[in-house]
Amino acid sequence: MNESTRRHPVILVPGWLDNIATMGKMADYLNQVGFQALLCSPQPSDGRAPIEELAAQLADFVAQALPDGERFHYIGFSMGGLIGRYYLQEMNGRQQMANLVTISTPHRGTYMANSLWLPAVRQMRPESDFIHRLNSDLTALAERRFVSIWTPLDLSVVPPSNSELPVGESRRVFGIAHALMPMNRRVWRAVEESL
Repeated sequence: MNESTRRHPVILVPGWLDNIATMGKMADYLNQVGFQALLCSPQPSDGRAPIEELAAQLADFVAQALPDGERFHYIGFSMGGLIGRYYLQEMNGRQQMANLVTISTPHRGTYMANSLWLPAVRQMRPESDFIHRLNSDLTALAERRFVSIWTPLDLSVVPPSNSELPVGESRRVFGIAHALMPMNRRVWRAVEESL
């Protein structure tokens, strides 16, 4: 990573049932190593709002927090990774998003989503139209540095390998639980190395 890359702001977005506190310690770490970390938590994160609506909130945040056209790194945890992908792939996020790093994101869906009928949760099912649409064209991911950080011990992304895609870089980091991945120092270092 060169110094000009480090100057790009970093936007961190948490996932389902989360808020900015989920990503707070990672943001502190990134600030300490020289990045400008910005926290964005689209709401409601409980699944009632579809991912498209949450991505629109991300777009509003980018427009308000950054000068017009400024590039940024994106880090999304769990559903936050899908929010970032929708913004990148479907909402002209290509202009500003420099890198996309996801942590324990169900890129190919999760069978755990079959247990609830909330709109955003249904979108995370492996057979959902949303997942199929995102994965039908991975060009936008291939055009930038895309890194998926995941743990084979994940019991929320089932199977855990659904965090992988055929483009970008896949990094396995052993973490004992899905919800603890944003607090894992090994994940922080993997994120830093991915920017």
